Amino acid sequence: MAGVRDNPQASRYELETEGRLSVAEYQRQGNRLMITHVEVPDALRGRGIAAELMKAVVEDATRQQLEIVPVCSYAASYLRRQ
Repeated sequence: MAGVRDNPQASRYELETEGRLSVAEYQRQGNRLMITHVEVPDALRGRGIAAELMKAVVEDATRQQLEIVPVCSYAASYLRRQ
């Protein structure tokens, strides 16, 4: 998860790039990790940062044996491409 960190207190994964914070927000319910929102600042869009966040989420969820439930459209789209 190079640079991506889980912030469980805020229920989100975070990635700081050029002083700006991108996030993948989640809700944890038992063995399910519901991805509710993925956001990248406008100035950083189009650089693959959301995909980098989601890759880290998938790796972490797999390591923890969690089922990912994509609630937001970006997370669902990302998982369909995998």
